[in-house]
Amino acid sequence: MASALIVDDESPMRDQLRARLAEVWPDLVIAGEAANGLDAVSMADRHRPDIVFLDIRMPGQGGIEAARQLYNRCHIVFVTAYDQYALDAFEQGAMDYLLKPVVAERLRVTCERLRTRLTRAPENIGEQLRQLTQILQQGEARKPAYLRWIQAQVGSNLRMISTREILFFQSDDKYTLVQTAQAQLLIRKTLKELADELDPDEFWRIHRSTLVRVDAIAEVTRDDRGRQMLRVRNHPALLEVSRNHAHLFQQM
Repeated sequence: MASALIVDDESPMRDQLRARLAEVWPDLVIAGEAANGLDAVSMADRHRPDIVFLDIRMPGQGGIEAARQLYNRCHIVFVTAYDQYALDAFEQGAMDYLLKPVVAERLRVTCERLRTRLTRAPENIGEQLRQLTQILQQGEARKPAYLRWIQAQVGSNLRMISTREILFFQSDDKYTLVQTAQAQLLIRKTLKELADELDPDEFWRIHRSTLVRVDAIAEVTRDDRGRQMLRVRNHPALLEVSRNHAHLFQQM
């Protein structure tokens, strides 16, 4: 049986990947989990896994540094939120990647590739790691590190929500409402804090009390009073566009 390590500094992300792997590769043995690169290397020395699923950005030693010490003895899969400027380095074949949040369909493709690669020794990905480091450094210099995950307390559990899942945010007294297609949650971050931390190309402020994800917008109409009203996909709510933000939809 093949064995693997899961390495991510966020426990909910490790739990999610473990659950997805159980679905698509039930025979894969999860030999251990680590929260940083140093622990990953130490654990790999003890368990000698066939595969390591590595987050790129972690406190202390990150995934790339750990991969440099591991790639000659196990197959590396990066699990990453970098979906903008690092994919060229991944697409060269010997090094695989998964985007957060991990979806079963994409993980199934990766697992099929891994089954094939396990029939031979791990490939030398040293040059790819060098290129990936360079691309990430250039990307970090070009673009601010915008918020990609929202943490919401649900009972005694902490839920991690990708910004790609969120339809809109709305102020709600001392809290901010987070609306996804499946759930409605409350967080303590203010709308102003979110507006400063989110990518302005991904989220637009359409009202002093509302932030909406741009690619969730289905249509903008006018009501009987001439107000612009916005409808998002997968949700029945109509969101008002204030006059101060009507310029976002100038053709209306």
